[in-house]
This record gives sequence, C-alpha cells and structure tokens, in this order.
Amino acid sequence: MTDQPLTMPLEPQWTEIREGVRAVCERFGNDYWVKLDHADQYPTEFVDALTEAGYLGCLIPEEYGGSGLPLSAGCAVLETIHEMGCNAAACHAQMYTMGTVLRHGSEEQKQKYLPDIASGKLRLQAFGVTEPTTGSDTTQLKTRAEKKGNKYVVNGQKVWTSRVMQSDLMLLLARTTPVDQVKRRTDGLSVFLVDIREAKGHGLEMKKIDAMINHNTCEVFFDNLEVPPDALVGEEGKGFRYILSSMNAERLLISAECLGDARYFINRATEYAKERVVFGNPIGKNQGVQFPIARAYAELSAAQLLVAKGAALFEAGQECGAEANMGKMLASEAAWHAGEACMQTFGGFAYAREYGIERKWRESRLYQTAPISTNMILAFVGQNVLGLPRSY
Repeated sequence: MTDQPLTMPLEPQWTEIREGVRAVCERFGNDYWVKLDHADQYPTEFVDALTEAGYLGCLIPEEYGGSGLPLSAGCAVLETIHEMGCNAAACHAQMYTMGTVLRHGSEEQKQKYLPDIASGKLRLQAFGVTEPTTGSDTTQLKTRAEKKGNKYVVNGQKVWTSRVMQSDLMLLLARTTPVDQVKRRTDGLSVFLVDIREAKGHGLEMKKIDAMINHNTCEVFFDNLEVPPDALVGEEGKGFRYILSSMNAERLLISAECLGDARYFINRATEYAKERVVFGNPIGKNQGVQFPIARAYAELSAAQLLVAKGAALFEAGQECGAEANMGKMLASEAAWHAGEACMQTFGGFAYAREYGIERKWRESRLYQTAPISTNMILAFVGQNVLGLPRSY
C-alpha cells in the first residue's frame, strides 16, 4: 500500500510486448485454428511458440526464471492474442494458477516448480475447483482429501477442468475438514499441487467433455489418490482464501482476452463494411450496419478503462474486487455485442469457417458464463459494493 496518488494509463501499454506477440500470432492464422477445431486438438505448437518467446512466464519473478513483469503486461499478452484472432484459453491459466504457488507456496515448492514452469519444461494449466453438483457454490464442494498417516487420500470429482490432459501439474481444491466441523463454511478447504504425471492411472482418471468449442476440458475423477504432504500449498484449511487471492488476477486477465475479442470483431466488421458493396454503396453506409459496430466500440472503450483501473489497483496492492468483476462483465459483454455486430455485418459469410468469425463468436460466448457468470458478478456488486442484502 502507498499514500501516492494512484495513476492509470488511458491508452494501451506494453507496445513492444504487443508487437512481439503479434509476430508470434501471425504464424498461426485462421487455417491453423480451423484445423484444430475440426480435430478437437490442443494448439501445442502455438503454446510452445509463446513459451519459447517468454510470454507465458512474464509474470513469474526473475529469481524463478521469469520476466517479473506486472499484471498489466500479462493482460497485454492475452489481449493481443485474441485481437489477432487466436485463442489464449489453451495456456492462460498458467498466469493465475502460478500466483497461488507464488504467494502461498513454500520456498521449496517455488524453487522446485516455478523455474521449470517459466521455461516451459513443466505445464501448470489445470485448475481443479468446479464440481458437477456444486457449481459456483465452492464452499460446498464434495471432493475430500483425508489425512492418513504421512499422506492425503483424495476422493471426489471435478468437472470443466480445462487443459488437464495437456498439463503436468494441477492446482486442486479439496475439503480437508468436513463442513459440519468448521466455524465458517469457507474454512477447512485446502489447496494441493498434484503431479498429474504420477497420479494418472493411480487414482486419477480423466474424461474429455465434447463441448461446443475446442477448449480441451474434462471431467476428473479421484479414487483413493494418494498425495504426499509436500503437495499441500500453504496451511491446511486455508485454501479457499488462497484461491480467492488469485481470482482478481484471473478476472482481469480474462477481461483482457475479452477486450481483444471485441477489438478483433470490430476491426473485421469495420473493414468488411467499408469494402462490401451492395445496391451500389458500401454496406457500412447503412445505419443498421454502422450503428451496432459503433455501439460495440463505445462499449469496448468503456470496458477498457475499467479493466485498466482494476489492473492499476491490483499492481498497487489495493482492493480491486469490484473493478475486476465489473471489468470482466463489461468486457465480456462488449466482446459478445461486437461479435453479434460482426456476424450481422458479414451476413451469410460469417458462417463460413474460412472467415474465422463463427469460431471466434462461439469462443467469446464462453465468457458470459465462465470463469464467473454475469449473475454472480451482479450479486457481488449488489452485496459488496451497494450494501444490499445477500441474494443467495
């Protein structure tokens, strides 16, 4: 915390990083993503290229092999990826799951894992929190990690655990003390860093979910999985607050992706509306085409300012929960409205996969729901910002 006045940028920062990310993305055009979409495959080459260029380790401190850059730099990386028509969902989790280990892990865990994560030797892309019967009610999750001698035994199930098949490590949230034995329902939850390579076939099984987008997401089953005590991150029973401490970063990073999606749609729609001539005039001359694009741009501009404010607060060590949540909501809505405008502008051609519009349209819809739904954000704002009674 500081007494110095908080400042925030009015224009996008990290120009050199953005240019470098663009150079990487230019090697992975729409044909690459369409091919993967058809085959439901992971973009290994794209992730490797970003890793080799150092962008996925940009938030890891230099002492652990990363670049030691602030959150806004990570936002610039993800925003640019999406503005270029690519998709960072295959690798973005590393930026915020890493933060849990960095802030709450032991020095031994940091030394053991972070340098290899920064170099790309290890992938920490899986985040095991959501369950099929509890959804957003995280405190009621059913996965148990019971201490037995010098180990924890994990039983339960997770769902919508993305990239787990492509990850070496998984950050797992499990209940270590039954909910009826704790004072607050947020107590008794613990975080573990599970080595998937060792666990697979020894109490951990994965089943891929056939989803509407190529998100590489799975159901994960734990059947008497034995986890060593040094896999525990921080103190037993305090995992919920550890996860919460990463959520503001997650919201802001995802918001940046949404800003990039909105910019992609607006750029494509604007270019096409200028070039496409019908009835002797460019279609962008028609208000029915022009105004939705203009409104989407206005929404993008407003969301960009709130996300920038949230990132500035985060970097200053100040409370940013409201800005992170509202920024995510506004950015995701700006992206979706821009996608709708783009679909309408391109007309029938928007449905042709070779244009890339329908793929990005499907991908951008996800952020109306994940990683936190719009209604949950509104409930947070109502209760925590406006002081209204808890609605659930």
